[in-house]
Parts: sequence; C-alpha cells; structure tokens
Amino acid sequence: MTQNSKYDLEERTFQFAKEVRLFIKSLDKTISNFEDAKQVVRSSGSIGANYIEANESLSKKDFVYRVKISRKEAKESIYWLRLINETNKNPDCNKAEELIQESTELKKIFSAIIEKSK
Repeated sequence: MTQNSKYDLEERTFQFAKEVRLFIKSLDKTISNFEDAKQVVRSSGSIGANYIEANESLSKKDFVYRVKISRKEAKESIYWLRLINETNKNPDCNKAEELIQESTELKKIFSAIIEKSK
C-alpha cells in the first residue's frame, strides 16, 4: 500500500466522521435522537481511529484485526444512521442516505483489504 492510498483512506474516514457529526447537529433534540446520536458518533469515529491503528500495527495479524474492527464499526454506523433516518419526520434525508452509502462503501473497502491480506 502506498503512502498516498493510506492517507486517502485515513482522510476519507475522517471526513465521514466529521459529516456524521454535522448531520447529528441538524436533528431534533429528542431522547431517542440523543441516544442514537451518541452511538453513531462513537462508531463513525472508531472507523478511522482503528484504521490508523491498523496502519501502525506491528504484525499482519494485528493489521487484519484492526481493519476488521473498522469494518465492524462501519456496519454499526449503517445501523444507527438507518435508525435515525427512519425514526425522524424531517431529517435531511438526502444527507442521511449519503452517509449510509459512504459507510457501506467503507465497509466494502475494509472487506476487500481483509480479503487481500489473507
């Protein structure tokens, strides 16, 4: 993996986490949104944090383990974003769908990395 491609995915995961946080600010302040938002903020940030740790790993086994965590967190982000999207009357639906799509793409990228690392 080249330094540029590593940086690009690190930056992409950062931008995803940032966009999730900006989207969350647009939601109504309800108990369920507050709780769901806390979950998606954690999972979206964890995607990139674990990928950065993977790039600093000391072994191939540790690298694959961290990338698997990134994939798991991407799946979890999809879940929380779908829940938020389907339980709010007037959220920015386009933005929610864009975030779900980006999380799905990240999940697929991490799956491909895992497969190539075997």
